[in-house]
Amino acid sequence: VCAPDTLDKTLVGDVGFDPAGFSTAPFAKWFDVGQKSSMSDLEWLREAEITHGRIAQLAVLGFIWPSVFGTFPGNEWSGVDAYSYTNPTEALSHVPVFAIEQIAGAMIWVELYRVKCIREDGADRLPGDLRLGQGEGRANPFKLDYSPEEYEEKQLQEIKHCRLAMLGALGLW
Repeated sequence: VCAPDTLDKTLVGDVGFDPAGFSTAPFAKWFDVGQKSSMSDLEWLREAEITHGRIAQLAVLGFIWPSVFGTFPGNEWSGVDAYSYTNPTEALSHVPVFAIEQIAGAMIWVELYRVKCIREDGADRLPGDLRLGQGEGRANPFKLDYSPEEYEEKQLQEIKHCRLAMLGALGLW
């Protein structure tokens, strides 16, 4: 299968695989209403890939953690056995609504922050960048300081982990 012209290896992890032709679709125009500058169509796809991959990594962890390390203890308010289900799909119907609301609230906050970053950075945005880690004016609690080659390797590792987690989450469901 020949790679479309849009897959020109400018993004880390681009291996020229797009049998459905998504990389040739005009995604930017759907999301950039009223924007002066924008990421390319391919960068919008990468943004979505990284975002969904990060969520999938958390989902895989959520599937595996209870069976390996156990569950949180319940209490009178939430129910003594509210967190004792090791099957994640079964547990979803037993945890308190407030716990689900907290998770949804955190997800909404991260998503709104991501949209703010996209609007501020425009065409200069690096897909998936949440302004954490090394760089000027960024939150860097772990004092990360990679060379450009090491940073590119970390980006490649992340995209590979994201892709694997998306498949893993689908398989675990």
